Amino acid sequence: MPAIDAARRAALWAAAHAAADAARAPTLRHFRTARLDAESKETARFDPVTVADREAEAAIRDALARLRPEDAVRGEELAARDGRSGLTWVIDPIDGTRGYLSGTPTWGTLVALADAGGVPLLGLIDQPYIGERFCGGWGEGWLEGPGGRRPLATRPPRPLGQAILFTTFPEIGTAAEAAAFRRLAAAVRLVRYGMDCYAYALVALGQIDLVVEAGLAPYDIAAPLAVIEAAGGIVTDWQGGPAHRGGQVLAAANAAVHAAAMAALAGRAGTEGAPA
Repeated sequence: MPAIDAARRAALWAAAHAAADAARAPTLRHFRTARLDAESKETARFDPVTVADREAEAAIRDALARLRPEDAVRGEELAARDGRSGLTWVIDPIDGTRGYLSGTPTWGTLVALADAGGVPLLGLIDQPYIGERFCGGWGEGWLEGPGGRRPLATRPPRPLGQAILFTTFPEIGTAAEAAAFRRLAAAVRLVRYGMDCYAYALVALGQIDLVVEAGLAPYDIAAPLAVIEAAGGIVTDWQGGPAHRGGQVLAAANAAVHAAAMAALAGRAGTEGAPA
C-alpha cells in the first residue's frame, strides 16, 4: 500500500470523525431510558447487545459507505464488509454495553483504521454523554472535550508500587490469567474495575499507569491502541507481542511500568518498576 500523505490523512480523519458523530444520536437516544433492554449473545454468560448497539453500528457503516466505499469494515454487531483499498475500519459501536445498561458514562464508541496487516493507523474513543473524544494516530494524540482541545500525553515513569491499574472484570480471563492478574494487583498502589474503553483513555490522558485485560476481540483494542501509542504509551500482549488481534492486552503509560507489569504477570522478580 502506498504511503499515506497529509491530504489523504486529513480525509481519513474526517471520515473517522464522521463515523463517530453518526453513532452519537442513536447511543444518546437510548442511554438512561427506562425502555432500554438487552439480549444476550451467549448462553453461558451475559454478553449483552441492545438496539442502541445495532443502530449505532448501522449509522457508522452508513457514514463510511458514503465517505470510504472502497475500504473494508469489521465491527462487533454486523457482518464484515470487504474492500479494495487495503484499509479496514475496525468499529465497536458501544464498548461497555454492561456499563451502558447500568447508566454509567464510561462506555464509548470505538473507531479505528487499520492497514493491510491489521495494525491500527488511527483511533477514536468517543464518549458522547460527557462530550469527550480521544484521538490518536500518526504520532499525534489529543482530546476534544468541554474544555476545548488539548494534547494527550501518558504519565512518566514511577515505581510499580505507586501505579494505578484498571481492568474491566475482577474475574479476568482463565484461572491462570486471574492468578497472573492478582500478582500484578498485589504489586500496585490502586486497582479499579469496570471502566471498559474509558480506562484506556485515562492511560492516554496521563491519569493512570496500566490497563490489563484478557479475551478481547480486535474491535475492543484497535482504537485504544492507536490512541495510547500516539500519546506515548505502549500496548502489547502480556508477553510483549502485538496486541491488535486481541486476546491478552497490557496497556502501559511508559516502557518502565510496562516491563515491570510484564514481570509481575509472569511471576518474575524485578517488578519494582522505574525509579521515582
